[in-house]
Amino acid sequence: MASATTVSSSEPPKVHASDISSIKAFAESNGASPIPSTYYSLTEPRDDVADELASSIPVIDFSLLTSHDPQIHSPAVHELAKACAEWGFFMLTNHGIPENLIQEVMRYSKEFHDLPVEAKNEYGDKGTFSPIRHGTSFHPQAEKHHFWRDYLKVITHPEFNFPNKPPGYREVAFEYCQKVRAVVWKLLEGVTESLGLEPNSIIESTGFDSGFQIFAVNLYPPCPQPDLALGMPAHSDHGLITLLTQNGIGGLQVKHDGKWVNVNPIPKCLVVNINDQLEAVSNGRYKSVLHRAILNNKDTRISLVLVNGPALDKEIGPAPELLEKEKPLFKSIKFQDYYNLQQKGRFADKSGLDVIRLNA
Repeated sequence: MASATTVSSSEPPKVHASDISSIKAFAESNGASPIPSTYYSLTEPRDDVADELASSIPVIDFSLLTSHDPQIHSPAVHELAKACAEWGFFMLTNHGIPENLIQEVMRYSKEFHDLPVEAKNEYGDKGTFSPIRHGTSFHPQAEKHHFWRDYLKVITHPEFNFPNKPPGYREVAFEYCQKVRAVVWKLLEGVTESLGLEPNSIIESTGFDSGFQIFAVNLYPPCPQPDLALGMPAHSDHGLITLLTQNGIGGLQVKHDGKWVNVNPIPKCLVVNINDQLEAVSNGRYKSVLHRAILNNKDTRISLVLVNGPALDKEIGPAPELLEKEKPLFKSIKFQDYYNLQQKGRFADKSGLDVIRLNA
């Protein structure tokens, strides 16, 4: 496969993401024409993927993790700890969120992205803390390279915001967000137990009850040159835990042992990744995983991403109990400050965690 450094002799004209209000509309009007050179964002070959590792992605059975039988629960906690430490990533089965609800949210999400551009203009991205944001790429004004995706980002907790179109979308999204938070609550209880901390200590110290939740609906149209562009570049997520589902079209990759691994979710599972603040709270024991979205030239991929974080006003750092026997690897920082830092510099050479990482 070609790498991102491959450029044809007839290079397409420079088109900036700030000139494109919807990559979906642009892709549909552009057909199979070469993509703008400003979207050449893939910096390493697509064929550098360790397919042999895909079958090793951990699978956690939520029903075992939440069992009241110690003989069932304890091994599940051990498996959760192993997945968080070795991968920072796993597939969650038997999570209890109805499949028909997930499919309804997916259907409405597609309908939202199918609305005319003019109908979505009222939600134009006005900044990081805007309750509802619709846009393309990531941060067009500041990017060196642009990304082949449209997004809807909504702050859904501690206050629930959501578009009022298409009709019915807001209601099913509210139910879905509530159920996801309940799952994350239980996962955090399992993580807390696996670290040997006092029950509920992570939930209480991070203010998760009033935690910051963002619902992102990403749409990746077919790309005529998928070996040159990315839907999303390598990044880790802010917050504690992210839950993701998609419309059956592959494209998610995670980095494990220095190699990219294709994620092929098993039916009816949710994909879970550990985020920056949980790596900090665990003092580096659990890893905030790097992941990215690759593209294809045939199918539109939609992903529903719920990022669940601490309360914005909480100082987040290594759990004090862990520091009784080990040195801190991260400095504490108010989550709101970290979020601002990470949103502005997410795709620079440094991640937010590198900025708060303490020297050994």
